[in-house]
Amino acid sequence: MSDKELFTVAVSAASRAYSKYSGFSVGAALLTSEGRLFTGCNIENASYSLTNCAERTAVFKAVSEGYKNFEAIAIAGSMNDDFSKPCFPCGACLQVLSEFCGSDFKIVLSDGEYKLSDFLPKAFSEESMK
Repeated sequence: MSDKELFTVAVSAASRAYSKYSGFSVGAALLTSEGRLFTGCNIENASYSLTNCAERTAVFKAVSEGYKNFEAIAIAGSMNDDFSKPCFPCGACLQVLSEFCGSDFKIVLSDGEYKLSDFLPKAFSEESMK
């Protein structure tokens, strides 16, 4: 799947966001090593700390279905359906991705392709606890 196709799926997933409080809709499209695609959207809550980001929604869906090897994720976010500006993943989502993905894991945003290590160069991990 091309980066453009993956990003298009993320934009579509953003249309399902429950962003009642912020008005900022985010969608994610996660591609597994086996070629399966899992989408996620942000799901807000009046108690903001209980909100779940699109990226983690997609990862949790995939893991709950037995998939733990990922190739790439595309992330799209907007307040006005203009997905031309990049929507960067938050620290919590980066940490969750680092649990399953290597530093060279591909993250596709509206302005191009990045690696996980571009955003999280020093991930907390089992090795960092030793």
